[in-house]
Amino acid sequence: MGPLGRNPAESGLVVEISQKLLVCRARLLLCYLPIRTMPNTLTATVLIVEDTPSEMELMSHYLRESGCMVLNANSAQAALTLAAQQPPDVIVTDVVMPGMSGFELCRSLKKQPATANVPIVICTSKNQDIDRLWGMKQGADAYITKPYTQEQLVQTVCSVVGR
Repeated sequence: MGPLGRNPAESGLVVEISQKLLVCRARLLLCYLPIRTMPNTLTATVLIVEDTPSEMELMSHYLRESGCMVLNANSAQAALTLAAQQPPDVIVTDVVMPGMSGFELCRSLKKQPATANVPIVICTSKNQDIDRLWGMKQGADAYITKPYTQEQLVQTVCSVVGR
């Protein structure tokens, strides 16, 4: 028996489990920390092109919460019109949409003088390397896949602003 009436082997096990719990708690806190401490300093105008209302709402919420002014288009065609009228600082687009795809939208925007220098972020569920490569070849400045976190979306938009 040990000094506190415990078997020394049991005491070692208790200490080891306690240490592992502390590490798990610390890791869990780190997972949530970036979202809580993320600075709200992004003041860009972002055009979101997304045909799924729930995805549009989520992206809009995340970006507004970070300080962005958000414009919405539910199709690539609507985005072309809106971007020509009010060129945004950044465009975030889905790929799979009825009519014109996000890849086609990207090519069209890069051909028009008014939007040629507007950074484009592709935000899609297409997560294959070939899709990412194709998106970048079409003129995208960044590519993120769904599902994404608020931090990932905001950091990606921040990374292309002012390029």
